[in-house]
Parts: sequence; structure tokens; C-alpha cells
Amino acid sequence: MAKPVYVVAGGGTAGHVNPMLATASHLGDARVVCVGTASGLEADLVPAAGLELVTIEKIPLPRKPSPKLASLPFAMRREVAKLRHVLRQSEARAACGFGGYASTPLYLAARAEGVPVVIHEQNARPGLANKLGARWADVVALTFASTRLRARRGETHTIGLPLRPAIADLATDMAEGRAMERRRRACQRFGLDPQRPVLVVTGGSLGALTINTAVAEASDRLPAQWQILHICGKGKVEAVEQLRRRASDYVLLDYVTDMEEAFALADLVIARSGAGTVAEVSALGIPAIYIPLAIGNGEQRLNASDVVAAGGALTIANADASAEKLIEVAGRLMSDTDARTRMATRARTCGRLDAAQQLARLIEGVSRS
Repeated sequence: MAKPVYVVAGGGTAGHVNPMLATASHLGDARVVCVGTASGLEADLVPAAGLELVTIEKIPLPRKPSPKLASLPFAMRREVAKLRHVLRQSEARAACGFGGYASTPLYLAARAEGVPVVIHEQNARPGLANKLGARWADVVALTFASTRLRARRGETHTIGLPLRPAIADLATDMAEGRAMERRRRACQRFGLDPQRPVLVVTGGSLGALTINTAVAEASDRLPAQWQILHICGKGKVEAVEQLRRRASDYVLLDYVTDMEEAFALADLVIARSGAGTVAEVSALGIPAIYIPLAIGNGEQRLNASDVVAAGGALTIANADASAEKLIEVAGRLMSDTDARTRMATRARTCGRLDAAQQLARLIEGVSRS
């Protein structure tokens, strides 16, 4: 008997690719075909995961009228036709998109071929691709309960964000009493003392100038017993070195490939509030101060809204994130163990550990025979 085939689309950023790969790993004994572009992270990550990758051209949907609109229908028809062929040839039982460039043509192709569609929206403010696909999707799955996206004809479920296996494993270790063991190993790696609290700072792989500047300038006025692990972004170490005021107990790195190791030792996190970061930090029960990126359509502020409302995190507006503000807000939390404990408990109420399994079941549930 032939294996069931599922076609999934997610490309461009880790926020789309990682949930796609996490879900694919729970689709049992199935053939999973991934759709992406040749220039996104998926070009490396999908083959590395042992999965098939079908590449299409990047077709961004303009948010405003522009000359590119004239060529969009022709480009879209070409890529939709390619994916219709993939769906027919593979006899796909269902299609699942995670938003972004790769998802729109898959949604259109699946609709034309009568293949059931499942959508996962990672952000609190949905993107254009998923807004379009939700019009005929069989299932829409959400990371955040507050997301204003519903399946017009099908079902809508709030399941959380499918977590990278390494994060899910860390959460399991923490829940089953192995947190100190993981903390010791992580502290040894980064040269930190596991008996003293650690502030983890990250602005993502490219870093965040506002966060880097504020933390570096505030470093000598934050509680002295705390250690700082500052992941400042590729190419940013020299600039932060010139700004930082603390000479000791301050580990400065440009990039960490396995962020679960940094989270394993974190007593408090300062970060941007991308959907992946919020979902992972919440699932791990780490108190956080989020400084949302102030551009785009405002989704980062909304991504943090549920966990902030639950009392598991705080936010500081990017424009207000000065050294003085961090000293006030972070310094207060760093000096209050009880407050951090309460925040950790409340953050976990917003974290979901089984989203990948749930989404896989939803995909299998809509499958055509």
C-alpha cells in the first residue's frame, strides 16, 4: 500500500520553516513534499531534514498598488500550474501552508485540484496569504487565541506554534525534573556559573540595535549578582563591545545555532517578540521582557499580547527601550524572585508543547482517501 502524501508550504524565514519541519516530523509513515523557494532557509533546512523540496519562484503579494501588480497574475498562474501538477502526480491527500510566499500558490493549486487545505497562522496579525487561503480552507490553526483569522467554511482551532524538537525536548526535561542538569551543561558551555542567575538577551540572528545599545549601556547598573548572556547578532560584536559598561560576568556572542541551550540557563529573557520566540519562551516558562519590532504591520506587539495579559511577560515599546528604562524594569524583576516565579507559572499557561502533534492530526483528519 502506497504511503499517504502531504504537500506542505513554508519558506523564507525560520518562523515559517521550523513549524513546517516540526509538523512534518509527526506525520507518521507518510511522504511529505515541501514547497519553498531556492533562496530561503528552506533550501538548506528541508534537505537537511531528509524531506523533498519543490522550489517555486518568489511571488510577494504587494500590500499597495505598484508596477509589480501587472506581472503578478502571469507569475502566479505559472507557479500554481506547477503545484497542480505536483498535487496530481503525487496524489496528495492534503495540503498545509504556514503563510509566506510559498503558501499562496499552494492554496490556489489545492483549491483547483479539490485537495483539502489546512492553514497554520503563526502571528497574532495574519498575513495576506493566510487571509486568502482561509476563505476556503478546511481547517485554520492558530498560534494565538487573539488572532483574528477564521476559516470561512471550515473549522478553526487554537493549537499554539509547532515547536522545534530541541525546544520540545528541553520543555520535557524541565517538566520532568532535569532542568538543573540541562542548566549545568549549558552554563559549562557558555562559561557561566549555574548557581547564579542569568539574563539572556537576544534580538534574533541579525540582532536588534535598540536592544543591543540599551543592554550594553545598562549592564553595569543591573544587579551585580546576575550574569548576562548577550547574543547580539552577526557582525554586531565589535559595536556592542564599545558600548558595554560591565567588564565581567558578561558573555557576548554574535550568534547561537542552538538557542535551546541559551534558554536552558535563562532566568529572564529580553528579546524581540517574533511569534517563534514568544511561543518557545512561553512554553519553557521563562519570564520575559519583550521589545517588539516597531515596523511592519505591528504583529510583534500583538504576538506578545496574550502572554502579557496572562502576567507571564512585560513589554517595552521600542521607542522607550533606553538603558534607563531597562534598569528600571529589568532591574526590578531581577531583584524580585517571587515575581519571576509567578511570571514563569503564568507564561506556561500560554505555551503549548503539543502543537506539532495536533496540527499533524488535523492534516490527517481532513485527508481525502
